[in-house]
Amino acid sequence: MKLSGRALSKVDRQSELYKSLAKAHVKIAAKDANTWGAAAAAEAAIRLNWVDLPTTSAALLPQLDALAQKFSSLSRIILCGMGGSSLGPEVIAQTYKNDVFIFDSTDPNYAVHALNGDLSKTLVIVSSKSGSTIETASQRALLAQKFEDAGLKPVDHFLFVTDPGSPLDVDARAQGFTVLNADPQVGGRFSVLGAFGLAPSALSGSPVKSLLEESRIEKESFLAEAQPVLDTAYLLATQSEQYIGFTDAQSDMPGLSDWIEQLIAESTGKNSVGRLPIVTENTTNAAIGGAFTVSYCGNETDLVVEGALGAHFIFWEWVTALLGLALKIDPFNQPNVTEAKEQTSACLAEWKNELPELKPRQVDAGVEIFGEGQSLTDALATFIEDVKEGGYIAIMAYLDRRDDKKIAELRSILASKSGRPTSFGWGPRFLHSTGQFHKGGQQNGSFLQITGETHTDYQIPGKEFSLRTLLMAQAIGDNRALAARKYPLLRLHLQNRKVGIDQILAAAKNL
Repeated sequence: MKLSGRALSKVDRQSELYKSLAKAHVKIAAKDANTWGAAAAAEAAIRLNWVDLPTTSAALLPQLDALAQKFSSLSRIILCGMGGSSLGPEVIAQTYKNDVFIFDSTDPNYAVHALNGDLSKTLVIVSSKSGSTIETASQRALLAQKFEDAGLKPVDHFLFVTDPGSPLDVDARAQGFTVLNADPQVGGRFSVLGAFGLAPSALSGSPVKSLLEESRIEKESFLAEAQPVLDTAYLLATQSEQYIGFTDAQSDMPGLSDWIEQLIAESTGKNSVGRLPIVTENTTNAAIGGAFTVSYCGNETDLVVEGALGAHFIFWEWVTALLGLALKIDPFNQPNVTEAKEQTSACLAEWKNELPELKPRQVDAGVEIFGEGQSLTDALATFIEDVKEGGYIAIMAYLDRRDDKKIAELRSILASKSGRPTSFGWGPRFLHSTGQFHKGGQQNGSFLQITGETHTDYQIPGKEFSLRTLLMAQAIGDNRALAARKYPLLRLHLQNRKVGIDQILAAAKNL
């Protein structure tokens, strides 16, 4: 990996921290579970096989070739997965311009894109380590029912990727489905070079053999000369107290920053410490709030990390593991992720599985305001004023990231107006990413939820609730988890999505 940028002059290779990183680097290569201390050893002991994936995943290639042949008549791919099961395959697909629909939402409007295509030509890949993830289980049930209604056999159109012996593995095999097992000693966010990342990529035509070769060469390189990986980990630990601005601008790897966001945020955001990646549109926006800035080409950021996509994967995983050592945390657990899940279940039980009427404090031209403010502009202004000194804004949009993608423009607008680091996440997928940081990282976030009415809905087979009810239970559940911490919190609900998005953007620009 080639490093450049103005921050490299600030690396102190004689410091005690740098020396400790160098020792940890050797331990990680040896898969020493004690690298992060006694408290983290038990988790690390069953999560370190990602270290070997650049070489061990070569054993998957014949299986992937056989699967590609088996499903060769199916040209449309839907990937059902959350977090690490989807973000890696998405950046690979985007980089190589392959068409894979990433079904990582419970929004009924977004589900339409998956359910209304040509099912006779569709392969559904269901990726989940445990098979118990509520989003993935719901997506699987909806699609299976859709195939059956169309007179098609799901067994001919589904591939399951899961850990051996998981409930999903047992169930899928019992029903005669095709199953590819992943290495159970690889955590989800470190799995891009394993079955979860490679299966969707191989079946959509991406050069997975080349990706593995790139990662193998990169690993050999930094094991022989550790300076690039050590320098990067050192800078992320010392030059930023919390925020790292990442941008894909000018690079040919769209989505890489989103993958890194999950990797670093979920791995480090705990014990009230961590580093929060802020995915931005360009190098100028990356520096808002004094964030340390990173890009993959050019020369306008604090650190420029250049390399092939496969090299980036193993490089950033290694950096993240080292960063955990520097921050004195366990980079492999996610202790706060279950909070939103538990609150979702509580909402469904409380509502008797049917969405109740939720009454806002105010309504401004079709935008319902759940929070302080007599108007939309007033609510946004009050929200910004309440951001803590040194704090950040997190925008969480429980919408359709295809048809409602315009709302993502709000990130740069609020960042500019507030001068605060501002992240943007699509709900509910961010719950498997930055959601851990929101609750476990530094306690200085301000949270803006955006929800909206749907033009359709789907009853989830085997459940007593619909997709729309589940989506709102996830939004309200996370709202409650954040409110319990007394964080500044505003929810805006769009009675009409297209109109409401335009109103929110206009109000934000007028702040």
